[in-house]
Amino acid sequence: MIERTITSSILSDFHSGKVIIITGSRQVGKTTLTREIAKRSDLKYKWFNADEPDIRTWLTEPTSTQLKQLFGDASLVIIDEAQRIKNIGITLKLAVENIPDVQIIATGSSALGLAGDINEPLTGRKWEYSLYPFSFKELSLSFDLTEERRLIENRMIYGLYPEIVNNPGQEIELLNSLVNSYLFKDILTMEKVRKPMLVEKILQALAFQVGSEVSFNELGRIVGADNQTIERYIDLLQKVYVVYSLSSFSKNLRNELKKSRKIYFWDNGIRNSLIKNFNPLSLRNDTGPLWENYLITERLKHLHYSKKYANCYFWRTSQQQGIDYIEIRDGLVHAYEFKWSDTDRLRIPKTFLSAYPGTTLKVITRNNFVEFLT
Repeated sequence: MIERTITSSILSDFHSGKVIIITGSRQVGKTTLTREIAKRSDLKYKWFNADEPDIRTWLTEPTSTQLKQLFGDASLVIIDEAQRIKNIGITLKLAVENIPDVQIIATGSSALGLAGDINEPLTGRKWEYSLYPFSFKELSLSFDLTEERRLIENRMIYGLYPEIVNNPGQEIELLNSLVNSYLFKDILTMEKVRKPMLVEKILQALAFQVGSEVSFNELGRIVGADNQTIERYIDLLQKVYVVYSLSSFSKNLRNELKKSRKIYFWDNGIRNSLIKNFNPLSLRNDTGPLWENYLITERLKHLHYSKKYANCYFWRTSQQQGIDYIEIRDGLVHAYEFKWSDTDRLRIPKTFLSAYPGTTLKVITRNNFVEFLT
């Protein structure tokens, strides 16, 4: 079994008087993770699956007395797919305040339902975690670092969803099934999106623009939708952990792009499935963007799981000078350029270095990426 990095962190948060919230896209392993946590906790636990209609009824607006009866003598209560329960935040608040000896874990397959329902009722009463597809660090520790380095091209093409990693040789079939069966499910059921084909068109357009600045106007022209619709759908896709965005970094220079954005995929395999391209890197013209998407995504997983806090950006000027990725940590600027080939020519923008003195600049290649991701 592949050890999930956040397991020990979650266990350390037990019995702190707070609910533990775990969100993430479908099929990333939330159920497996919570079962492992329950096993390691050595506590008597009760599992409520909110996909079951009667469970949703019991946990929708119960009294504290009813909750005590439901929980019984369990010391650990797990509510799976909690976003399906109406006003789940109020229910969890009642439980925390009236049954303090019971540790509660609530999982959700997206931030759509949970975010709005839990933020206000559970202010100061929750620990929040996001679970993503397997990370480079998790696989390196569970298998072998040398072997994982050898599989880097495979990971860039097929991604890191647990089912994909655990079933080598079936990647394409499983990825296509994942995209067709699960990718849009939360958006369609919870937000009543009227044009699912439009969501897919937007994602396909974004897939071809990985590594480039994204214009809502341009996306609208490509897919035939107005800016407001594009913005709304991309926001929903971020909330269900399909894509995420980076803003442009700007402080000093007049010619810096100040309102630009890039949009990346939380998994390379999902991106490649959307455009139906699983060719090896030697037959592709998008190796650079794939490498960039992979590295930034893995870096963000590492920051989240390690509880390292940073503001993350990219940098561009109107003259198309740029830095691939920037982190602001403890008031310091850390800049990174990503190169798949060691022979790729690197042009360091002197404009950036002079505008932001004290910046550390590193070039991340296949030879030194391990330190960046672990």
